[in-house]
Amino acid sequence: MSNQGIREEKRVIMLDKIAEICEQNHGIAKASVLYEAGFDYRRLQSFVEEGRLLRVRNGYYQMARVSTDEEEIILGQFPDGVLTIGSALFYFGYLPSRPLQWSIAVDKNTSKSRFRMEYPVVVPYYTEPEVLSMGVTRIRFGEGEMKIYEKERLICDCLKYEEKLEREELKAALRKFIDDPEKNIERLLTYAKERKVLSKVQNRIGVWM
Repeated sequence: MSNQGIREEKRVIMLDKIAEICEQNHGIAKASVLYEAGFDYRRLQSFVEEGRLLRVRNGYYQMARVSTDEEEIILGQFPDGVLTIGSALFYFGYLPSRPLQWSIAVDKNTSKSRFRMEYPVVVPYYTEPEVLSMGVTRIRFGEGEMKIYEKERLICDCLKYEEKLEREELKAALRKFIDDPEKNIERLLTYAKERKVLSKVQNRIGVWM
């Protein structure tokens, strides 16, 4: 085999190794993990320049020409986050289509640099730790599970941050919640008091309860 052939075979082996690491981490590989596996920055950069590797954001890579679902990226990048507002409404079936940006609640001390990514677009909601954990449940998400707020907590947050939603989106979501046979009004009122939106809940939903 020629020297060129040997070099190309080595490159294929390296790319296969990177792909394996990505696969083990929801489609995304941290630079630090790749360094530990024997790759240096120059090698990774060369793969990026060749279009074989994509830099998702600083310190994180994804294989190029591999269709990685947005859910897998979100799950890999924000396992500590909680789906909220529009994103959570969609997964509860309260919105007909998933918003173009992901709404994720995170600890207020989370580094803002985590959200400097071109794809997918993520909008963080910085939250006090005790508030962040209030009413959290889990749903099937991609190949794993993702945290999401219970629908009653979610509706309270949507009313608290209603300027983040289109008027018609909020109206449709409230109607879906009202018609949801599994809703828990007692739980809704408890969260409404905690989130300081009790008057909004009473005015916007109370008439239908």
